[in-house]
Order: sequence, then C-alpha cells, then structure tokens
Amino acid sequence: MSGLGDWTPETLGVPGEVRPVVTAPEAVLSRAGTEVDPTAPETVRLAADLIATMRVSPGCVGLAAPQIGVSAQVFAVDVTGHAKAVTLHGVFVLCNARVVEATRWKAAREGCMSVPDLTGDVKRASRLVVEGELPGTGRTVRLTTDAFEARALQHEIDHCAGKLFLDRVAGAHAVHQRKVYL
Repeated sequence: MSGLGDWTPETLGVPGEVRPVVTAPEAVLSRAGTEVDPTAPETVRLAADLIATMRVSPGCVGLAAPQIGVSAQVFAVDVTGHAKAVTLHGVFVLCNARVVEATRWKAAREGCMSVPDLTGDVKRASRLVVEGELPGTGRTVRLTTDAFEARALQHEIDHCAGKLFLDRVAGAHAVHQRKVYL
C-alpha cells in the first residue's frame, strides 16, 4: 500500500457534473458523512462530480461530498500550482480517509467555499500521513505529504467528519472577514 500509482480522474470512466456548493449553516455540513463503497457506481459518479465542481471553482484546492450536499466520506484535492504547496500528488479523490500520522503543527489562514465570507487561523499538522481508498478501484493507498497539501487534506477530512474550519479556530480573534474573493 503506497501512493496513487496510476490512478487518475480518467480512471473513473465517467464525466462529472458541476454541482452547486452548499454554504453554512446547511445541516449536511455539520453531520459526519457515512463510509462508502469506493467501487459503487454512485461513489464513482460522486468522485467525478467533485472533480468537475472543483475544476470550475476559482481558487478551489479541495472539495468534500458534504459541500455538494452529500453526507459521505469522499473528497477531491488538487493543490497543483498553489504557491504554498511543496509536495504535490496532483488531482486525486479519496474515500473513507483517515489520518495515520500528524506532526509539526502550525497555524495558518484558511478559507472555504462553504463559508464564503470568512477566513480563520487554524492550527494543523504540516507533516501528514493519510490512508484512504481510491474511487473506482477500491485500492487502499497511503499518502505522505506536507505543507499546503497536508493542510488541504485535513480540511477535507474535517468536512467528511461534519466539521468546518470555524470549529478549529482558537476563538473569535482568529476569525477574519474575507478580503479577497476568487
């Protein structure tokens, strides 16, 4: 069990549809998502929809199923081209992901499409090991990452657990009005 291997979005074999992104306080955002069968046709379609929606959303580096109204443990990430990214795994989707190891905690500013008017200072691990299953193949993978990609993974895993970045800030002093809209 290791990296993504030859998995790409094309492995899904279905085109994705762009779905509307829900915003807080929508109830689905505060509910823990259910585990999924990564080989089920509805999971494969969901993965394709997450990628399609992420690709048309400026500045989006990750999107979880609850953000498109589906209470499931599935998310897409792509930090390619982001200035703060160090390790890059390209575009990928994980199902039923969990953090295996988290170290080197640092606070940094985060935003979210589901909380469009605010950003917040959130302390997260900057070195991370995550395990999850690839949609379509069901293969279990282990990703080791750092910096911005590690932050993005933790943010999306939180969505799948029914948490927003606002649940992780130290207090009201760590929440800020968004100044730039992408």
